[in-house]
Amino acid sequence: MTEASTKGANHLWGHFARHGAGITPPIITRGEGVTVWDDRGKSYLDGLSGLFVVQAGHGRRELAEAAARQAEKLAFFPLWSYATPTAVELAERLAHYAPGDDNRVFFTTGGGEAVESAWKLAKQYFKLTGKPGKYKAISRSVAYHGTPHGALAITGVPAFQAPYTPMTPGGVRVPNTNFYRAPAPFDTDVKAFGLWAANRIAEAIEFEGPDSVAAVFLEPVQNAGGCFPPPPGYFERVREICDEYDVLLVSDEVICAFGRVGAMFACNEFGYEPDIITCAKGLTSGYSPIGAMIATGKLFEPFNDGKTTFSHGYTFGGHPVSCAVALANLDIFEREDLNDHVKRMAPAFRATLEGLLDLPIVGDVRGEGFFYGIELVKDKATKETFNADESERLLRGFLSGALLEAGLYCRADDRGDPVVQLAPPLISGQKEFDQIAQIVRGVLSEAWSRL
Repeated sequence: MTEASTKGANHLWGHFARHGAGITPPIITRGEGVTVWDDRGKSYLDGLSGLFVVQAGHGRRELAEAAARQAEKLAFFPLWSYATPTAVELAERLAHYAPGDDNRVFFTTGGGEAVESAWKLAKQYFKLTGKPGKYKAISRSVAYHGTPHGALAITGVPAFQAPYTPMTPGGVRVPNTNFYRAPAPFDTDVKAFGLWAANRIAEAIEFEGPDSVAAVFLEPVQNAGGCFPPPPGYFERVREICDEYDVLLVSDEVICAFGRVGAMFACNEFGYEPDIITCAKGLTSGYSPIGAMIATGKLFEPFNDGKTTFSHGYTFGGHPVSCAVALANLDIFEREDLNDHVKRMAPAFRATLEGLLDLPIVGDVRGEGFFYGIELVKDKATKETFNADESERLLRGFLSGALLEAGLYCRADDRGDPVVQLAPPLISGQKEFDQIAQIVRGVLSEAWSRL
């Protein structure tokens, strides 16, 4: 790092970052395709798409040009009782991609804001329709849904909540769909496990009182904990439960939408129709910030009377430049068939990563599309995991730095059991898969020898 950049870093407060003597963040200066470079000129394969974001790859000139053209024409105007052409066009396009009819799109600047918006909408919707006691939100253990206070109350990671208690009231937790650690007797039948996990939602609604529960927030593939896919029949049963108890089903697709699992919206891929979709990240491939809450016409109906207001909004929600970039990004998706590419290449990505199962430290490889987690264990036979101190030494003491030094940017994480997460740009192919597997194999082999 140069002297100037080191001095500047002293004033930067990183997100989810540790700070102190001897800790200096790597400074990433440019990107091209699936590769990024730091200020020393060292290159890295971007194995996490920035942060599950850069779907179309780095350095797409047409996305930068779309931003410049829009900024020259209209750099900013709010959606507070107004509209802009790019926001109108993008809303129409997203409504078309989403399941159901007569969808309405509420723009935010990111995923946490989209989740926040969805919970507020759920609460107000039930107040307007004669069920004012429905305010609680059910989500899954270890699931991450954002950092604003409402979204944080839905997030199922206690360590993230602890510094900010008391939480916004109403967050309720149920089991997730980690089949690798399914309880007996459901640990041998993935479909039975899925039905068991779904039925825990019904149990929670009954326990809390159906008149108090407004919504269930679920990611199609749960991120935190290491990419838990939905078991067969899981979402079909959840949809039945939500209908039975008049509870809204929110599909939190901040990560999973826009090609991560090979579809514009993952709910389409997994065959369920939510009441609300939250999305962000890949909508612009990261070239400009934007998020959205997509609600069905049923939820919009009480607000369509000429006098009722959803008293909620963000200054930069639906920013005209971000909307223009999103439209150009969706053009790339369609022109280059990125969703079809992910579907075609996903089996190869899975097979390449499953080749790592011969390592003694690798307990499980799981995920969908271009979105995978590798769970690390002390004992494959017993599935014994690492304790907190061991996990600290393994992940932050060695793996994170060693993977980066070996030329791979990805995530070594322990929200739940220790995992390595991989989500390369959607333009990746077998060459990138092999490079990822080679680097991960070498680093995990060294980690095991150190243990």
